[in-house]
Amino acid sequence: MAPSLESCPALVLNADFRPLSYYPLSLWSWQDTVKAVFLDRVNIIALYDRVVHSPSIAMHLPSVIALKNYVQADRHPAFTRFNVFLRDAFTCQYCGRKRTTPELTFDHLLPRTLGGRTTWTNVVTACSTCNLRKGSHRPHEVGMHPRHPPYQPSAFELQERGRAFPPNFLHHSWRDFLYWDSELEPG
Repeated sequence: MAPSLESCPALVLNADFRPLSYYPLSLWSWQDTVKAVFLDRVNIIALYDRVVHSPSIAMHLPSVIALKNYVQADRHPAFTRFNVFLRDAFTCQYCGRKRTTPELTFDHLLPRTLGGRTTWTNVVTACSTCNLRKGSHRPHEVGMHPRHPPYQPSAFELQERGRAFPPNFLHHSWRDFLYWDSELEPG
């Protein structure tokens, strides 16, 4: 049985053949991919075995595409909860345990009740237990200091950090374009 169309996303590469994003991995739906092909905005690099049909044509779905025009990455990534977690490698900065996204929150070093702002340099990733334990205190008041001081990462740094977290699904045609640290077969 053929795979469902929803299970056929395309890996999107920039014009330099690097993924637009590693985490989350830059993927387009099959519909967006087909539209980009017909608008001549991408080059097809690899194909799925899955074929889609219209009244006039049949087309193998692309599994890897590259943009024809290079897209410059933002120098300064957006300040989002997810990007804070990614900067801190999904690790509580107080107890040092890796957690899943639903188990994480962020903590203000200088609490908001004391005038602390929600910025890159005042927020760290924390598990719920540590965040409750620290409460509305400064780190030195409760002896809880973050393992790494908070800072504003570059977009490149977040991209590199994202490479350490491969997605659950990797189509074999994507592997040559994703450079996760894995043992290479001798050849």
